Amino acid sequence: MTSVAFLGTGLMGAPMARNLVKSGLRVTAWNRTRDKAEPLEAYGAVVAGSPAEAVEGADVIVTMLSDGDAVRAAMTAAAPGLRPGQVWAQMSTVGIDAIGGLAALAGEHGLTFVDAPVQGTKQPAEQGKLIILAAGPQSAQQALEPVFAAVGQRTLWLGESGADGTASKLKLAAVSYAISLTAVIAESLALAKGLGLDPDLVRQVISGGPLDNAYFQAKSKAIMEGDFTPSFTVSNAEKDTLLITRAGEAAGVRLNVVEAAGERFRRAEAQGHGDEDMAATYFASFDKG
Repeated sequence: MTSVAFLGTGLMGAPMARNLVKSGLRVTAWNRTRDKAEPLEAYGAVVAGSPAEAVEGADVIVTMLSDGDAVRAAMTAAAPGLRPGQVWAQMSTVGIDAIGGLAALAGEHGLTFVDAPVQGTKQPAEQGKLIILAAGPQSAQQALEPVFAAVGQRTLWLGESGADGTASKLKLAAVSYAISLTAVIAESLALAKGLGLDPDLVRQVISGGPLDNAYFQAKSKAIMEGDFTPSFTVSNAEKDTLLITRAGEAAGVRLNVVEAAGERFRRAEAQGHGDEDMAATYFASFDKG
């Protein structure tokens, strides 16, 4: 039976760790705020008091934390419990710049490093239907098969070098679409409201036509109903816009839409919506959000 150390049990990490336990894997979980990890005990996970305690004896280590700095800090703290040969699946969205340093850290401890960010938000994480974008040595694929099968509906293997950041590059391109589309939906509804119309009329025009899709329906419904229960927060989306725009600048690609989306998320954050779903970018269209 594969044993997994799961570091980071927030909005995405908690349901992912829960699905690992449900699939029959041995899971030891750690989170900086322990009370976010403790509910996993009811499903059979062990909650560790430190990253070092969590990784000790694990076959696979999964990191699902907010950014590259948080991942590095957790794995540095885990050092006393690490052993050569463990497979480290780095599943957080950390951007391109952080990958080289994390891969080097893995090398220092003899870990097999796999760059494996996920595409999807809270609901697919709960359903075990994430898309896993992975790059790492062939030798790690067998060890990770039961882990990825428990949390995702499919895995796209993109190469054998996690240090190249291939998977993280694709994640930025894919999440750029979701982030920009969210801003577009929110602006359309906000414009209707500002013009004195019922924003639901926009939904009626789009629904059933060539521009309709499940994502439009979900986000427009959330805005219309004022339900901003987070699936992916404004603050996380804003963080990702910075990673995306930096990647674009380094590649000589202008990303005007996602840059504008980032400005909207920052305004929504300043209005107090940082912990709400990123559909709350809707409020950025108004002076008083």
